[in-house]
Amino acid sequence: MLNCEFSIFNSQFSILNSASAQTDVVLDPEVGGRLSVGLDKKIVKGLHVSLEEEARFDKNFRSFDRLQTTLGLSYKVNKYFKCGIGYVFMNPYSNSSSSFGDFRHRLFVDATGTVRMGKWSLSLKERFQWTYRSGDFNEYQYPRNALTLKSRLTLKYRGFAKVTPYAYFEIRNFLNAPVIHALYDGTSYLTEEGSEVGEAGWFLQSFKGGYINRYRGSVGVDWKISKHHQLNFYFLGDYVSDKVVDANADGTKLKSYTKEKGFRGTIGAGYVFAF
Repeated sequence: MLNCEFSIFNSQFSILNSASAQTDVVLDPEVGGRLSVGLDKKIVKGLHVSLEEEARFDKNFRSFDRLQTTLGLSYKVNKYFKCGIGYVFMNPYSNSSSSFGDFRHRLFVDATGTVRMGKWSLSLKERFQWTYRSGDFNEYQYPRNALTLKSRLTLKYRGFAKVTPYAYFEIRNFLNAPVIHALYDGTSYLTEEGSEVGEAGWFLQSFKGGYINRYRGSVGVDWKISKHHQLNFYFLGDYVSDKVVDANADGTKLKSYTKEKGFRGTIGAGYVFAF
């Protein structure tokens, strides 16, 4: 798991690769929801193709967040190891303009190792994903191609006939966050004589800053109603720790550099038809 922090260099002023120039912003806790429906098709033994459509809600269910379509292919090599690849189309919804847009495309590859201890199973999944952000946006604030590594440890109990309770903990590493240099006096960003506030003494160095931006925990249950029908209910707790650069589109002004922290809860339900 990668967790790279920025460096601090001292001169007449502080020239930063971020750290102490950050201002922590505590977000209000909020709860959202996810609803999904999916298909799972067995091609041959161990090889499955899946399709899922998901709707997401946020801001305490007052706002529609996005639609998300996932196409995946997985192969169970043996009882200990499984691998997969997939594509995700994300269709965010803007409540201000009442329209969809800012489409994103994601490719992922993952590998899962599992050990079984009687009726219990413990698995570790590593997923690498690449997300392409289309359209026009401020490229001084976000990379067009975001790289992420997610590590998930899951515990399941298979002692019931149709119900499988589970819990997992996940860490998400953002691998190519913005790295900035800025003149900072410990209180505010500094300017050259005659310049506007925030204008001088900063530049975007690269998109090579790695850090952990999500800590997630979830409890849920899979309910196999019949051979072809399965339901899933869960609660997801998500601790967010995002570093946010706010600059103008020309890159001439650094307005702020903050670290947004907060808790988000998600209540989810899904249905899968397997055949």
